[in-house]
Amino acid sequence: MNFRFESPWILSLLLLLPLLAAWPYFTKQWAKPAALRYADVKMIAKPVASWRLLGQPLLALARVTIIGLVILALARPQTGQAREIINGKGVDIALALDISGSIASLDFQPQNRLEAAKGVIGDFVQERPYDEIGLVVFAQNAFNQSPPTTDHEVLQRLLAQTKLATDLGIDDGTAIGMGLANAGNMLKDSSAESKVIILLTDGVNNAGQIDPITAAEAAKSLGIKVYTIGMGKPGQVPVPVQDIFGRQQVVMQESTLDEATLQKIAQITGGRYYRAVDSQDLQKIYGEINSLEQSNIQIERYTRYREWAVWLLVPALLLLLAELILRKTVFRRLP
Repeated sequence: MNFRFESPWILSLLLLLPLLAAWPYFTKQWAKPAALRYADVKMIAKPVASWRLLGQPLLALARVTIIGLVILALARPQTGQAREIINGKGVDIALALDISGSIASLDFQPQNRLEAAKGVIGDFVQERPYDEIGLVVFAQNAFNQSPPTTDHEVLQRLLAQTKLATDLGIDDGTAIGMGLANAGNMLKDSSAESKVIILLTDGVNNAGQIDPITAAEAAKSLGIKVYTIGMGKPGQVPVPVQDIFGRQQVVMQESTLDEATLQKIAQITGGRYYRAVDSQDLQKIYGEINSLEQSNIQIERYTRYREWAVWLLVPALLLLLAELILRKTVFRRLP
């Protein structure tokens, strides 16, 4: 709901109201009172103030209020309801996110890989308000975290709730083929001209019943383009682990990433492969994908306004009639 004045410059006239309110008092001070002689000053020693005399200032106040209401009405206060008409079709996107134990690695300081990925993906989703976006997570198996939706508030909430496989109590592993197949199945009934999967992983396919290349061929047959992102620094990286007593400690482990398979998946489907070694890389990658996959959307915005001036003029008119009646009757001045 929007509120505005169609002619706001008229409101500057309200600055004159204090002067109008004080004008009667100024004129009384400037005017010269008539000289009268009294035989006995006791006659005016204790003047009696009647309620009619005390009520006289109310007439001036009413007149100033009337002028104020008229000025506000002339400024044309309006409330409007903004609407958008969306023409065209967005891009349907499935996000496939690795939640295996290795994505807890701490080489994306000050966060681990999963939290860094969730932050960048959340920004990516926010930049595409008109696209249907779904979320698939995978470890040893894959499952749908969110179906394709334009309700991105729900999607962002489900993304924020995404946890590591170890924290969820499910079997660890990296089923890239299963994650890709689930994401493809999510988009198979889409009528969008452009269908995209963005698959992010930091490991090697070592679980699941579907080979990543087979899943890529299936995605290609469905007209789905796959962007693959390999996450993590090469070599030794710090990884939090628990010892036999349940205490958490950080150890150095070798970071393994099957870049050849990820490159092959992107090549088969007409997408691209990226490598991210820090959060800045990840932001640039999702920014580039965002620019490559533009939605064919045309938005027409308009606002229908409702006039409220009459709701000011009616009380101003009633107050004016009341003021005139009182001035001619109850507060009438005798000559």
